[in-house]
Amino acid sequence: MGIEEYGGGQSQSDVLVVTTNDVPGYRVDRIIGEVFGLTVRSRHIGSQIGAGLKSLMGGELKGLTKTLVETRNQAMERLIEQARARGANAVLAFRFDVTEAADLGTEVCAYGTAVVISPQS
Repeated sequence: MGIEEYGGGQSQSDVLVVTTNDVPGYRVDRIIGEVFGLTVRSRHIGSQIGAGLKSLMGGELKGLTKTLVETRNQAMERLIEQARARGANAVLAFRFDVTEAADLGTEVCAYGTAVVISPQS
C-alpha cells in the first residue's frame, strides 16, 4: 500500500481544520458552533473472511485499514461541507469518534467547532 492509500488528513480546502483550540497568528471573529460529518460503512463478506484468516496469522489487516481511511476521509469531507455551508472558514478542536454500529459496520464521526477566523493585525 502506498502512502495515499493509508494516509489521511485534509486535502486543499478553503476551510482550515485543526485539532487545536486556536490558530497561531489568527483571531476568532465568530463562533458558529458544532459541526460534524458522519458515515457508517458496512464490511463486505470478502474483507471479513480475509480479515478472519489474517487474524489467525497476525499482522496488519490492510483491506480494513484502507476502508477505515476512506471512511474517515469521507466523514471529514462532510464536516468541511457543513462548516462551509454555515459560513465558517475554519474548524477548531477537530476530532474523530469511531464506534461499531450494531455489528453491521463502523460509524465514523468527524466533529469540531466551526468558526470564522482572520489574520491578527
